[in-house]
Amino acid sequence: MSEGFQLLDIIFFAMVAGFILLRLRNVLGRRTGHQQRPANPPARSQAEETTDNVIPLPEPEPALEEGGDDFADVDDSTLAAGLAQIKLADPGFTREAFLDGAHQAFEYIIKAYAAGDADELRSLLDDDVYRPFAGAIRERADAGHALESTLVSIDESELLEAGMNGRTAFVTVRFVSQQINVTRDTDDAIVEGDPSVAVAVTDIWTFERDTGSRDPNWKLAATRSPN
Repeated sequence: MSEGFQLLDIIFFAMVAGFILLRLRNVLGRRTGHQQRPANPPARSQAEETTDNVIPLPEPEPALEEGGDDFADVDDSTLAAGLAQIKLADPGFTREAFLDGAHQAFEYIIKAYAAGDADELRSLLDDDVYRPFAGAIRERADAGHALESTLVSIDESELLEAGMNGRTAFVTVRFVSQQINVTRDTDDAIVEGDPSVAVAVTDIWTFERDTGSRDPNWKLAATRSPN
């Protein structure tokens, strides 16, 4: 009988001990809000910091200024400075656009002069240049002569001078072209020139534009022959 009671006592105390150990485990294994964090947490690696919700962006490329042209490749420092002055007065100015327009103006003026079209020349020439051109057209008509002019090619176009005169921009260009110029009389006889021969012609023209005007067109303001 006593041995039965002893066995029951052992089982009872074992159950009590197991219950106490279970309670201790639950309490000791739980973290409360009052516990301190480690004094020196392990440092995160650079790779971890880089990949933690961070998306690397490419370096921005420098934006090109619209119509940008710093004239750094111009050998003549005086010419470069003059072009820069025009650029300050007219931010849209570029050498490429100017030379394209100058080529067109050169062709139009030669054709209009040969055709005796003074009205067309009036819109392309400054007053000081228009007067001698118009006078030469009248003299040719009075003599009964006709000019046939063919612009075969423009071989060279070189900027010589540029700058500002007040608010007026000016650019001087040297053109080297191949032309066929023939003058005929009223009987269609050749007075001057050869229709089968192209001649190299060098012209130095100065174009001007009022940068304060809304008119974007340049006008021929002066002509001269090479020295």
